[in-house]
Amino acid sequence: MEMTVLVVEDENNMRKILDFLLTHEGYKVIAVDDGFKALSTIKTQDVHIVLSDLRMPSMDGLTLLSEIRQMTTSIPVILLTAHGTISTAVEAMKYGAFDFLTKPFEASELKRVISNAAHTVELAQAEPRQLAFLPHDDMGIIGTSSIIRDLRRMIERVAASPSTVLVTGETGTGKELVAAALHQKSSRQACPFVKINCASIPEQLIESELFGFERGAFTGAVASKPGRFELADKGTLFLDEVGELSIDMQAKLLRIIQESTFERVGGIRTIRIDVRLIAATNRDLEDMVRKATFRRDLYYRLNIIPIQLPSLRDRREDIPLLIEHFIQKFNLKLNRAITGFSSEAMEHIISYDWPGNIRELENFVERSVLLAESDVIDTCDRLGHDLSRGGDVLSIDESSAVVSLKDLVRKRTESLERTIIQEALTQTGGNVTQAARQLKISRKSLQIKMKEYGLRSDH
Repeated sequence: MEMTVLVVEDENNMRKILDFLLTHEGYKVIAVDDGFKALSTIKTQDVHIVLSDLRMPSMDGLTLLSEIRQMTTSIPVILLTAHGTISTAVEAMKYGAFDFLTKPFEASELKRVISNAAHTVELAQAEPRQLAFLPHDDMGIIGTSSIIRDLRRMIERVAASPSTVLVTGETGTGKELVAAALHQKSSRQACPFVKINCASIPEQLIESELFGFERGAFTGAVASKPGRFELADKGTLFLDEVGELSIDMQAKLLRIIQESTFERVGGIRTIRIDVRLIAATNRDLEDMVRKATFRRDLYYRLNIIPIQLPSLRDRREDIPLLIEHFIQKFNLKLNRAITGFSSEAMEHIISYDWPGNIRELENFVERSVLLAESDVIDTCDRLGHDLSRGGDVLSIDESSAVVSLKDLVRKRTESLERTIIQEALTQTGGNVTQAARQLKISRKSLQIKMKEYGLRSDH
């Protein structure tokens, strides 16, 4: 689809430059010189993204942002200023700005931010975020099982606390969803909720992403830029995949947790912030501590309030509700009218272990809805998904989901590890101590693994 970008800039030359750059990238551009014209344009034309100067004579960018947010929450608003300060950036985030750029800027940085905004718009249009008839509460957590009810109660109890939370669980169990719920239920809900995936950013860039950098700190740093900690000031910072941080970065993270201060890359000014930290990982941090690949002191700092998310196989009774949710979601996205799975297919789905958890189930339902030949999906075999072999194989059709090599290797490793542990328990009659001795690991480590993989024992 063609994206329309509304440029709001009172300086004529800058407005022409932005128009040229964005038109060259294939966007339809509407350029106006003040906020009142911008609001009129949004009311009368289809606008997908707004790029606005912050300092304008008739209506400043923050006021325009506030007015737009009263009209709609679906349009990403990016603020551009030559007078950027951290307090202004944080204020913009509070009002709901999508991003914040400081003049002078590189064309590549502008293109990247606009591209991210366009992708967000596409996702929002393809996958409506709120469907009133779906079986979830205001946390967005679907399920009625006792373990999910306990999870909701835990979120309600700890959300108001300023203490650091460590959310653990297998891949695909919904750790980001829980982090968002903790923020929305806290007193910081009106302040920024800033996310960063530590595994998706190259090691040489993670420090500048977290702490920001000063102009000239490295090649390409043409302007100073705040990091995620600064942008999250007074709000919540969600560090996903925290177990992927290097030992050096772990030390720097420990310092900011202990002192609530840091310096930007290339800077000398000490910055103090007030941030509620939520970290998440699908790795066994206790095991990493034992192997000296994760700092013990940082682990204790992060693990103030632990929240362990259940695997899907530990709450099979929630699978029908999840399937109902996903079917309705993908009926809308794919313009289908699927009513559900047959009882036989549902039995296979519920009995399957789903090593990829909710993410794997969602991918499976999307493919099922897309390929179904009638309004009731009566078989799983033709869909290329082997549900009869339990967790012994990587069941998801790897070509149908965008997953990294690291995720694929991890899933296969976890599946093999679960099988080996199950065999050891079977051979020892369920005796955990003997099974641990046979596997040459401690009894506690085995118990942790058993809990992680949903394995039971009578001893």
